[in-house]
Amino acid sequence: MSVTEKAEQNLLSHIKNNTYPGRGIVIGRMEKSDNFAIVYFIMGRSVNSQNRRFSFEGERLWTEPVDESKVTDPSLIIYDAMLALPKIQLVSNGDQTTTIYNGLKNGGTFTDALSTRNREPDGPNFTPRISGMISFKESLPKIEMSILRANSQNSDETDRITFMPALPQKGTGYALTTYMGDGNPLPPFNTYPIILPLTGTIDDILNTYWNALDNDNKVSLAVKEVGTDGSVVKIVTANIHS
Repeated sequence: MSVTEKAEQNLLSHIKNNTYPGRGIVIGRMEKSDNFAIVYFIMGRSVNSQNRRFSFEGERLWTEPVDESKVTDPSLIIYDAMLALPKIQLVSNGDQTTTIYNGLKNGGTFTDALSTRNREPDGPNFTPRISGMISFKESLPKIEMSILRANSQNSDETDRITFMPALPQKGTGYALTTYMGDGNPLPPFNTYPIILPLTGTIDDILNTYWNALDNDNKVSLAVKEVGTDGSVVKIVTANIHS
């Protein structure tokens, strides 16, 4: 099976035929250019989680409530999801985006910054914190990804796992999601980053993932295309494109 075929198979099994992968990050290379793509999607089962949308300005992407009167607890649902420093792109599923940004800005590393954080305090699910970075500071771009998840023997403790994979094949990317699927409690993502497709244009990628996500649980989706001449962001929430 080719890498492309494996990516399509993973899209089918882990995204399209999975009612609840939760929040997800995909980082990889565009199919027909030297640009990179970052995909971030959010899903929700509760009113509080579903009452969100993405907004962006420049390099910053953040979550915000659609109806502020319905917000019951903003602590884990409102945050900067994408930020950037010179030659660095960041994405995460929580306010650890800001932790990484500040750590790098002060001369630290991606892993060092995340060593100060834990899995989310939303027991019994203890949602993993998933994060990603693309650095263009060296001759070859470098991808780093992280998952902070509850230790399987003691949920009070956090396992901190960082991945530094080789660059993916064009038209593919590495992905982390918060969950393996639906459940009660929700089963955390428990494997290496999986390969998913990034084929076509930024609009093609947006449509591929939006159409694959479960209609009842999908909330918002963003795709950022990053090139040497800047970046472009496309978002969709409740069938409204921006």
